[in-house]
This record gives sequence, structure tokens and C-alpha cells, in this order.
Amino acid sequence: MKIAMLARNAKLYSHQKLVEAAEARGHQIDILNTLRCTMNITSHRPTLLYEGETVTGYDAVIPRIGASITQYGLAVLRQFEMSGVWSLNESVAIGRSRDKLRSLQILSRRGLGLPVTAFAHDPKQTGEVLKIVGGAPCVIKLLEGTQGIGVVLADTDKSAKSVIEAFRGANVNILVQEFIKEAGSSDIRCFIIGGKVIAAMMRTGGEDDFRSNLHRGGSAKTIKITPEERSTAVRAAKAMGLNVAGVDMLRSNHGPVIMEVNSSPGLEGIENATGKDVAGAVIEFIEKNQTPGKTKTRGQG
Repeated sequence: MKIAMLARNAKLYSHQKLVEAAEARGHQIDILNTLRCTMNITSHRPTLLYEGETVTGYDAVIPRIGASITQYGLAVLRQFEMSGVWSLNESVAIGRSRDKLRSLQILSRRGLGLPVTAFAHDPKQTGEVLKIVGGAPCVIKLLEGTQGIGVVLADTDKSAKSVIEAFRGANVNILVQEFIKEAGSSDIRCFIIGGKVIAAMMRTGGEDDFRSNLHRGGSAKTIKITPEERSTAVRAAKAMGLNVAGVDMLRSNHGPVIMEVNSSPGLEGIENATGKDVAGAVIEFIEKNQTPGKTKTRGQG
């Protein structure tokens, strides 16, 4: 099988492990820098070029699209899909997961556990927003933030109002969520492949940091999740339409609540914490499910 991986940094742990796993199974895998792809959007004959050469002959594509280039990356992925190349995660599903507001609305419609969340455009509605989430302490998030960047914990109503009004005054879109105090600075990352949790870890934030992201100095260890947590993670990935996902949850007094569904979850933290060959499981899933033209949306949406 000939596999293309859309990624900007070929040296990242996740990308190297996927290459090693694919080659160990006898597949050819090429890493294509997403930003160096050019699209020829011709009627009935859409093509993709990489460094001047037409991209052809791939059986599957693994999208590892960074959050900072989501729009362009999804356009490139749609070009693959319109050519009948099977994608590990489809463009529409990735688009849903990258839009924090849309993803929460979808999860809410499915009845999945979520922290109480408020969203408003007018900074004059700050008081109403704080009332919805139960007041301070509360968490204020940029809609476009990743890896814990753009996430603020406001301890008092006064500080929350100041942060919200400052963001909205700069025309920056934010979400305001209740603070799940009982979770402490820990969350659970479940790695989903093909509707199954294949690995899970608990991440704990660094000293004096409520965020548990490993990129921000947090630590991780393997964990045994409950049946409810397993079901919640699987249903969340399915709601987004993702074959591979990292589902982040908090343990609250009223059960697991979902913080985010990540369409390009990193492999280093989960493999090191659990000792499992997650990259190998990803390639195995591709082997079992890749079919030409099987993409559900074919670049639509």
C-alpha cells in the first residue's frame, strides 16, 4: 500500500513512529508538507501537485494537519478525497472537531457529558454568561486555542469580567466554562481507533498550573477507565465522525465531562505512558479499512 501523510514537520515523534510502523509492515509512506501542496481545481479533473509534480497513486492519506493551518490543510485533504483516496480521518470530521463551538454543540445534541458552557458575542452580556456557568471560578478559552494556549482560569467574577471584556473588546471569540474543581489539575486522554479505546492515560498539570497539557510541563501515567468513561469517549469520537481521535475528559461529581475531541492526537505521551504500540494500531486499522473511493463525503461539506 502507498500512503501519504500530510504533515509539516517530518521529525516529530508521532510522524516518525507512523512511518516506522508503516514501513515495518511493508508499506510505502511519504510525508508531504501540507503547505507545499498546490491544488488544480479544474472541473471534473481536480488534481493535486507537490513541489511541481502531480500527486497520484496513493491508496490512503493520514492527515496530521496543524491547528494553525486548518483551513488550507482541509482544502488539500478534500482534494485527495475528491480523487477517491481513502482518508484516515475525513475533512468534514476534522473540521467539526477543530471548531470548538460546533463540536460542543454536536456533543450536546448527542447527550454527552459536558462542562456547562456559555458563548456570547456582545461583551455587555458578560454578566449573563457568568450566571450561566455558575460564576467564578470559571475557565475562559479562545475558540482557536490549542495545547492549553489561550486558556485562562478566572478566580473571581471581577477578574472573569475583565478577561472576557478584554477578549471581546479585541474581537476575539471565546467560550466560558464552569470550572470542574474536583478534577484538580488532572484529565483523562482516551485514544480511540475504529470505535475502540486502545489506550488511556491520566495527565496531571505542572505545579501551580490547572492545565494538564504535556506540552506545558504536565506528566502522564496509564490509567484504568470506567465503563462510563469508555462509552463517553467512543461516542464522542463517533459523533465527530473520526476514526482516530484523542478524547480529553475530566472526572466530575456528575460523571465524565468532555473537554475536547482531538483529530490529530500526539503519540509520544500515550505510548510512553502506556507502553502500547499506538502507531502500529493506526496502520493496522488502515490495512483493514482502506478502500478506494470509500470516503463518505468525497470532499463535500
